[in-house]
Amino acid sequence: MFKEFKDFIAKGNVMDMAVGIIVGAAFTAIVSSMVADMINPLIGLFTGGLDFTNNYLVLSGDVPAGASLDAAREAGAAVFAYGSFIMAVINFLIIAFVVFMLVRYVNKLKAAAMPPKEVTPAAPAGPSELDILIEIRDALKK
Repeated sequence: MFKEFKDFIAKGNVMDMAVGIIVGAAFTAIVSSMVADMINPLIGLFTGGLDFTNNYLVLSGDVPAGASLDAAREAGAAVFAYGSFIMAVINFLIIAFVVFMLVRYVNKLKAAAMPPKEVTPAAPAGPSELDILIEIRDALKK
């Protein structure tokens, strides 16, 4: 079992995947910071400070009116935090768009860096099966 595990780990694809996961984790921190620190404040500016994070419904327990989500959780109340979910969806859409734009830009750079493919002329086609059969027929007639 140890030998199989060692062979599995030594494969190139596993190492590539490990590097991708590590770089992806670092990239996630960068994108999350960009969304939280740069994009969300701009969205808040244009939407008048729209923030769903503290929107929730109390399922059970006593929570003072107007209390924040954290205060409701600290009070031990069971809450349905739909606002946090809405903000997570908005953040996901923003992150997905940023990643899409980054991948699109990288693909354009790759395409520009690649030399154009040379067009090789097609090799002349040989005689078709019908042409060969006609030649055989004509040869047999002689």
